[in-house]
Amino acid sequence: MVESEAFSTRTAAGRLLTLLVVGLLPWTIILVNGQFTFVFSFGLVNTNPFHLTNLYDYVTRFTFGLPRSLQAWPASTLLYVGALVSAATGFIGHEDERLTGGLLVFAGGAQFYLTVGLIASLGTRVFPLGMIALWTVAWWGYGPALKRIFRYDE
Repeated sequence: MVESEAFSTRTAAGRLLTLLVVGLLPWTIILVNGQFTFVFSFGLVNTNPFHLTNLYDYVTRFTFGLPRSLQAWPASTLLYVGALVSAATGFIGHEDERLTGGLLVFAGGAQFYLTVGLIASLGTRVFPLGMIALWTVAWWGYGPALKRIFRYDE
């Protein structure tokens, strides 16, 4: 196992904890007519009235007929879960940091697509915290491993 420079002094538990914290943040904050909706990795939280729509209900009941960009949220969650599983394999010394970092980059990309779609369809304010957090962790923690993907000399 080759550890990245950013995580060289950290344990597998530290890497996994960092990813878990990212999953607890609201990934997207939507402001429509003074009302907030928070998009978490696990569900949507509306503030007025307070209501949680979990990811399963969103996918099975509410995605029919929605623009494809609004279906990017479940895809980003699936990619994020893949990154969590990859990071968890660090406990047994088998984490491929290129895979973990790549999954985080693609999860952030899906969040970017969601943000663009929300702005285009709703014309409202959207704050893409998840995209920023996912890409920051990918760059900060897995950047050296991701750079190795594109080197041909190794």
